[in-house]
Amino acid sequence: MEIIQQLVNGISLGSIYALIALGYTMVYGIVKLINFAHGDVFMVGAFIGFYSITFLHLNFFLALIISMVVCAIFGVLIERIAYKPLRNATRIAALITAIGVSLFIEYGMIYIRGAQPAAYPDNLVPFKSLEVFGVKISGQSLLILATSIFLMILLQFIVKKTKIGKAMRAVSHDMDAARLMGINVNNTISATFAIGSALAGAAGVIFGMYYTKIEPLMGIIPGLKAFVAAVLGGIGIIPGAMAGGLVLGVIESLVSALGFSLWRDGVAFVVLILILIFRPAGLFGKNVREKV
Repeated sequence: MEIIQQLVNGISLGSIYALIALGYTMVYGIVKLINFAHGDVFMVGAFIGFYSITFLHLNFFLALIISMVVCAIFGVLIERIAYKPLRNATRIAALITAIGVSLFIEYGMIYIRGAQPAAYPDNLVPFKSLEVFGVKISGQSLLILATSIFLMILLQFIVKKTKIGKAMRAVSHDMDAARLMGINVNNTISATFAIGSALAGAAGVIFGMYYTKIEPLMGIIPGLKAFVAAVLGGIGIIPGAMAGGLVLGVIESLVSALGFSLWRDGVAFVVLILILIFRPAGLFGKNVREKV
């Protein structure tokens, strides 16, 4: 029973990583950029959700929607201001810019509101826990799972069935050919940033509800772990990011359950080292030959 409990906890945590990892993997799939500012968009989402709940007295779902909308706009602004001018620059220039944007958001938030942490109210879930076959599952875990699964299904629908989803897949496959076919590449890239940032915003609100405490530097470790999840699943592959996040969350929970709580953060990076050594393309990735 203890193992099932830890699996539920791991899947809840993993679904948060998966939502953040989806933003990394979508952006990389289209513009081949590791957006290290993505973890800080997640942090901004957590604070927007917090202020929506505490100051505007909104419920969890309305706070989630507001956070997603604001983060989507924020993601587009980051792309247009910081990344678009570097579209044809070297990879290292874009990477350094991403790190600069990340630091700017973190310390901008500290300047605006101070470095002190904030706490989400603990009465967001109408029921505390539910017992299924002798396993006690918290209301928070169930709400997180339901919200995450719904958002992941919605993302799959957008990518597979909508016009913007088809444009995103075309640009990901061959940007120049997509441009020649009449696809507006700039708008497609902005839409990708918007969707990825909205998911990160949702993850921020879910994280705040799960862990209660939020602070301006909270995006660093979950952002890095989500990057590990994206690499684990195969960066640039959407189902891979989902699977990678869930696997990483379960591994972390099992490590904690075995009494190695101090290794909880470190295990993600051990996983990253192992995946890069033994399967660099990730679980869902394929080794592709590059023409020189």
